[in-house]
Amino acid sequence: MDTVNILLRQLVRMWQGFVAAIPSIIIALAIIMLTWLAARYAKRIADRLTAQVNLRPSLKELIDTIVSIAIWIVGLLIAATVVLPGLTPASLVAGLGIGTIAIGFAFQDFFQNFLSGIIIMVRKKMRIGDVIECEGIIGRVEHISLRETHLRKLSNELTIVPNSTLFKNPVEILTDGAERRHEIVVGIAYDADLDLAAAVLREAVEGVDQVSKERPVDIFAREFSASSVDFTVRWWAGSKPSDMHASRDAVIRAIKRALDDAGIEIPYPYVTNIFKEPMPIQPVPNGPSKGEESA
Repeated sequence: MDTVNILLRQLVRMWQGFVAAIPSIIIALAIIMLTWLAARYAKRIADRLTAQVNLRPSLKELIDTIVSIAIWIVGLLIAATVVLPGLTPASLVAGLGIGTIAIGFAFQDFFQNFLSGIIIMVRKKMRIGDVIECEGIIGRVEHISLRETHLRKLSNELTIVPNSTLFKNPVEILTDGAERRHEIVVGIAYDADLDLAAAVLREAVEGVDQVSKERPVDIFAREFSASSVDFTVRWWAGSKPSDMHASRDAVIRAIKRALDDAGIEIPYPYVTNIFKEPMPIQPVPNGPSKGEESA
């Protein structure tokens, strides 16, 4: 009976403490609501201020996020102080110090992606709309958040890449410039005049509309292959993947027409057939003799 009475008295004290804390809880909830409204209006004010400055969309989103986080931290600390009057700034700082270490180990990947996202948003390169390649993934940047980046592959699949992957590994930005260099290899028959072939190749590539007229076309003899002398053909065109495919298609068609008109052959790869010596036919073992059959 004494145990039951002690338990009942403890429950009564807890209930009385909860009833006494109801005004503080209501005030804390009101502070949280005011914090939500303040964060919302602060985000609008930040949007208006950043709209007057030419900033990237990802950087504007970063500013909005930082403003919201700062306001929420202040609001939650005030609400915690109201609910727990014994909470002092010194104890709060000490608790945050110990808690930060524990949280840091538990959410190491999360904070790594978070910090990587901030750095990616701040730096000038890799904007939304760029086509990039990282760790074998090629796609267009659609969205950059504080934790992950959305890449739309050229075949329309969406790939979500952690920001730490883009931060720690080399990233090739294919559309950083309006133009980039493309190249193909063309084989010319051994009996052809190589100087004439190089001139024909240059004239054919320079006549393609998709090829930049401000940058030179490069024609280099590359190597002696099995059936041809290979030439490296380089030109400048648009940096987008669609521009690359369009210019390559037009260049290959123009080169084929020009070589045919000039009577220069593009030989089929020479293949050697190696025949081995025929294997000697092994004699078939004789069957059993008549004497053995009768036996």
